[in-house]
Amino acid sequence: MNFGIFLEPETQQLYLKGLGMTVQLLLGSMLMSFLLAIPMAIARNSHYQWLKKTVWLYTYVIRGTPLLLQLYLLYFGLSQFAVVRESAAWAVLSSPLYCAFIVFTLNELAYTTEIFAGAIRGLPYGEIEAAKAYGMSHLTILRRIVLPSALRQSLPAYSNEFIILLHSTSLAFTVTLLDLTGAANEIYSQYYLPFEAFMVAAAIYMVLTYSIVRVFRFAEIRLLAYQRPRTA
Repeated sequence: MNFGIFLEPETQQLYLKGLGMTVQLLLGSMLMSFLLAIPMAIARNSHYQWLKKTVWLYTYVIRGTPLLLQLYLLYFGLSQFAVVRESAAWAVLSSPLYCAFIVFTLNELAYTTEIFAGAIRGLPYGEIEAAKAYGMSHLTILRRIVLPSALRQSLPAYSNEFIILLHSTSLAFTVTLLDLTGAANEIYSQYYLPFEAFMVAAAIYMVLTYSIVRVFRFAEIRLLAYQRPRTA
C-alpha cells in the first residue's frame, strides 16, 4: 500500500474539492427538502382525499424507484427530447450540478414527508384537544402544537435520513460531478491505487457521519429532554 501520494498538494486539493461538492449537495438538498416536507406532511394528513392521495402517489413513486435511476432519467433521459433541449429549462437540465441537486432534493423530500407525516399522526390527541379548549385556531394549533411536537419526535429518524443522503451523494460522480467518490475515482485512474484512494474517501465519509450523529445527538438531548425520566 502506498499512502504517500495523499501527502501531495494536488491530491489533497482534489479531495478538498470533492468534499466541498459533497457538502454542498448534502446541505442544499437537505435544507430544501426540509422546507418542502413540512407542507407536504400536512397535506399527507389532510382531510381532502385528493390532496392526501396526490402526496401519497408522489412519495410512493419516488420511494419505489432507485435513486440512481432517477438521476439517470433526469440528466441523461430528458436530453433526448428536442422539446426539452429547446426549452428554457435546458439551462438547468443540462447542468449536472442542478440535476443532482433536484434529484437528491426530490428523493429526500419523499422520505422526509413520510417521516414528518407519521410523526404528526402519532401525536397524542389530548394535546390538540387541550389547545382547542384554550380557543386556539386551527392554524395556531398547527404552528404552536402540532409542528413543534412532530419535528421533535422526528429527530431520530430524520438524523438517519441525513446520513443516508450523505451516502447517496456518492452517486453524483456518475453524472460527471467531482464529489468525494469522484475524487477517489480520479486518483484511482491517475495512480492506479484503488484501495488507498477509496479508503481515504471512506475515512472522510466516516468523519462526516460522526459529525452528523453528534450534532443530532446534541439536538435530541436539548429538544427531547422532557421525555427523560426525572430523578429525585
